[in-house]
Amino acid sequence: MSYPLPWIGFIGYVLLLLFIDFFVLHKKNRPVSVRKAFYETLFFVVNAFLFAGVIYWAFSNNAVDNINNLSAGDAVVKYITGYLIELSLSVDNLFVIAIIFTSFKVPAQYQHRLLFLGILGAIIFRALLIGLGLVLINKIHGMSIIFGLFLLFTAFKMLKKEVEPNANTEPKGIMKYLRFSSVIDGGKFTTRVNGKRVFTALFGALVAIELTDLLFALDSIPAILAVTTDPFIVYSSNIFAIMGLRSLYFFLANMLQKFKYLKFSVFAILIFVSLKLMTTGYVDIPEWFSLMFIGLSLSIGILISLRASNEPTS
Repeated sequence: MSYPLPWIGFIGYVLLLLFIDFFVLHKKNRPVSVRKAFYETLFFVVNAFLFAGVIYWAFSNNAVDNINNLSAGDAVVKYITGYLIELSLSVDNLFVIAIIFTSFKVPAQYQHRLLFLGILGAIIFRALLIGLGLVLINKIHGMSIIFGLFLLFTAFKMLKKEVEPNANTEPKGIMKYLRFSSVIDGGKFTTRVNGKRVFTALFGALVAIELTDLLFALDSIPAILAVTTDPFIVYSSNIFAIMGLRSLYFFLANMLQKFKYLKFSVFAILIFVSLKLMTTGYVDIPEWFSLMFIGLSLSIGILISLRASNEPTS
């Protein structure tokens, strides 16, 4: 049976938030101040938690196709847990975005526009990847173990990798096959160089952001499938997490290095989620424990990072 009303309401609300973000809060290309980014981050986080009320209503009134027979309370806990997982896994994404903007020398006044367009692409690509992930985990026996092993590999690879800003602006990967220039022509995506139409550095940065989101989605989607396979909860928690990523980036842009120990929190969360995926059907880990573990991991990472950044260097 199809239950379109919650989906229509969710998509409509997301489009409304995006309209407010782009045409009201950022109708002019201006750098985003830390103060403004803080209030915008708070705005999107509050909206994400308010949507938990919609989740409760939808599941208590049987307005969604409740394939897992969740109670309204359980659905809310799984939604919040999934949202926090997606938000925590986005921390690494913030560092990569900073590297992209540095590498392509994107002026501050154009950064929000690129991230806004990036979220539009993410809404489409995440839907496709979530659909694929749900099909795989429901149709192929043992797929949860494969997803768990993939997350385990990702966790150790992330912990080992040290990402440094790369000053080399030479096109790489897909950029090699595009007519690409390092020129930034007043916020345009194409320009003319020596009489030839080429893509600007802004377009290169946009492509890099979209590809980065696809790569991170390969980690985040299996992670939330460890919490629930309900499509409405998975997709809504994903979208609300990445919607707040832009304002969070501008809020933390000048403080990213202060949170260097957060990667250990993300590592711990990935390990926990991978083990939860691989033991599905054998061990029943309650959602309150998952939520507590994620919150505690993030809190410890933030506190240790802030304490280390305030210590005087010898």
